[in-house]
Amino acid sequence: MKLSAALACACLPLLASTPALAASHKHAAPASPAPASATASPAASGTATPGAAPTGAMATPNPPEVDARGYILTDYVSGQVLAQRNADARMEPASLTKLMTCYVVFHALKTGTLKLDDQVTISEHAWKAEGSRTFVQVGSKVPAEVLIKGMIVQSGNDATIALAERVGGTEGAFVQLMNEYARHLGMANTHFDDSSGLPSPTHYTTAHDLSLLASALVRDYPEYYPWFSIREFIWNNIKQENRNGLLERDASVDGMKTGHTDSAGYCLVTSAKRQDMRLVAVVLGSNSIKGREDASAALVNYGFTFFESVNVKRRGTPVLKPRVYKAAEEFYSVGPAADINIVVPRGQAGSIMTTATVQHRLIAPISSSTQVGDLQVVVNGKPVTSVPLYPVGDVPEGGIWSRLSDTVLLWFQK
Repeated sequence: MKLSAALACACLPLLASTPALAASHKHAAPASPAPASATASPAASGTATPGAAPTGAMATPNPPEVDARGYILTDYVSGQVLAQRNADARMEPASLTKLMTCYVVFHALKTGTLKLDDQVTISEHAWKAEGSRTFVQVGSKVPAEVLIKGMIVQSGNDATIALAERVGGTEGAFVQLMNEYARHLGMANTHFDDSSGLPSPTHYTTAHDLSLLASALVRDYPEYYPWFSIREFIWNNIKQENRNGLLERDASVDGMKTGHTDSAGYCLVTSAKRQDMRLVAVVLGSNSIKGREDASAALVNYGFTFFESVNVKRRGTPVLKPRVYKAAEEFYSVGPAADINIVVPRGQAGSIMTTATVQHRLIAPISSSTQVGDLQVVVNGKPVTSVPLYPVGDVPEGGIWSRLSDTVLLWFQK
């Protein structure tokens, strides 16, 4: 009789919580997430009356027409694409190559294989580098920090090659590291032949790949990112200004890098933050310095004006409390392991819906690092992202009676 009572009690919450033993939950989120497509879809609005003020959310305009062979505008936090053109077309990166050199050098700093005060000997190969220069002298010893600033602010090819030789032993070995990091970051259409960005038939990337790299620099090395906002740098009594003119034009722009060769055109990667929203714009193949700056500014302003970032769920927030078998308690909360942030056209926060599902059966013990379900986020009926769900805390195994009762109960559900 005691076992039957236990089974009866166990069946009630089971029936209530498991339609085919997959739990589901829907609700409208309190703020607004955005389209994952390059060109934003118009927001839904009510029927307009001629001469009357518009009601509901207004349509989002198309991205601006800009001077560029290819571009992309992305939200840093969610990775959503807000605008793009030829974003996956392979193009020459010119000195935007140095962003990957920075990434490898920053990793060396973080792991301790390179220190800012390390004295780096300038080789003849580095000293003879073509193009923009920091004017370091062959045979001299220069602190690594000076070379990093020369690479970022002055786009010095000599400083860049010296760093590559210091970290990789040779520039060729360093380039192998660059390509390995590119694969690690998902830069599927990128290949580097050198550390500084000199033209080569097999030296290429895409606007999309560069946006991944730029976001990775902000995310992985925030302690070094402020170097990208330095306005000028002096070495060997020669002062050179940062070639990124947007640092002067827009206070929200705090990086990143310019590039130019005759074949690549004028290129610019821009990162800007306004309030709690950061955008990354990549512009490739403009016809002039002004063209790349105007194009980047137009894209950034478009993103901040017509889109907003929305937090859908906070890390660890319970979204479901499903039945867990053979556990100390019957029900345990599950939620996302990280904040869920998306971008939506302004005024469309109310169209966000979430649906949570958990596995067919959850059986203790379960670690808080074990995925047990998913949370789907939908905006205006279109899926935007799917996020894994985890137990809010470890789920311990129950006592012998709980395990025995649930074992019998699971037999009946086969």
